[in-house]
Amino acid sequence: AALPGPSPADWAQAPLDPAVRAVLVGFDEHFSYAKLCQALRYLLRGGPDCLLVGTNRDNRLPLEGGTAIPGTGCLVKAVETAAQREAFIIGKPSRYMFDCVVNEFNIDPARTIMVGDRLDTDILMGNSCGLTTLLTLTGVSTLDEVKGHQESDCPTRQSLVPDYYVDSIADLLPALGD
Repeated sequence: AALPGPSPADWAQAPLDPAVRAVLVGFDEHFSYAKLCQALRYLLRGGPDCLLVGTNRDNRLPLEGGTAIPGTGCLVKAVETAAQREAFIIGKPSRYMFDCVVNEFNIDPARTIMVGDRLDTDILMGNSCGLTTLLTLTGVSTLDEVKGHQESDCPTRQSLVPDYYVDSIADLLPALGD
């Protein structure tokens, strides 16, 4: 999306698709000010009847060597700030996605394990959905963080404690071969 003209007045007058009834914010390596303006205009035009949906709130994505890039949560926050409203998150840690999968495939949470590398998304979702949780220490979260949450009396922090952890997902391969 390009800004239609040189001034903010031009940006506010560009035609909008009348069929649009939702703004979905997901990972977008081409996110721009023009897209942010367009999202806000759709949300203002549609008011509360125009849905604001975000895929997740991950604020950064880890890369090899200890570096990171901004995650989708940064884009969601930009649209939320402009629109002055909160997005409905359909991905982790929301149980929305899990409930959809359970209904479609008749999954038994007691026989399901959530494996992930983030306490605030993967493990939180698994725990809130009644799943066994397994943290891999190859991503965002550390064992020191787990210990801090485990020693806390705060129920919110306790909800971030996994049932198990492994150094790497590769540690599970021998068990899967049986």
